Amino acid sequence: MDFTSHYESPLGGITLASDGTLLTGLWFDGQNHFGSTLAAVHEEREALPVFDLARHWLDDYFDCKRNSNDIDANLTSELRHMLALRGSDFRRRVWLRLCEIPYGTTVTYGQIARDLGCRSAQAVGSAIAHNPISLIIPCHRVIAANGNLTGYAAGTPRKKWLLQHEQR
Repeated sequence: MDFTSHYESPLGGITLASDGTLLTGLWFDGQNHFGSTLAAVHEEREALPVFDLARHWLDDYFDCKRNSNDIDANLTSELRHMLALRGSDFRRRVWLRLCEIPYGTTVTYGQIARDLGCRSAQAVGSAIAHNPISLIIPCHRVIAANGNLTGYAAGTPRKKWLLQHEQR
């Protein structure tokens, strides 16, 4: 059984999902692939330690209470061990690589493909599009080789806002 909780962000509603212990999903309401890793049977539950931790991280992220190094350190020390990545081995490798992109910076789909020894930036793009834990796994930091903001499941306007937010 999975559990869900709601978080209201400056960019709209976010749904959090958990198996009761680990964070299994974080989606902007209405984004592509919304709930793709969510169990068919789930119930709303606000009070779970992993939801409290995720909300704290989201509050700090949106309120700019931490600098870029703190946001990345927070993910590494507190949240990363509480993420349950439901997907193929390849997708999990891509999602873990996304966690290494420093706050306020961007990389290209091709760079990630090269880093992983993959010949297809499109395969990387598909894995990124199915990222089940948006924002915490920062898929918004990946851009096209020409610098265009493409391929964000929650929409290009949100991707643009997030990248500008990280430049403050």
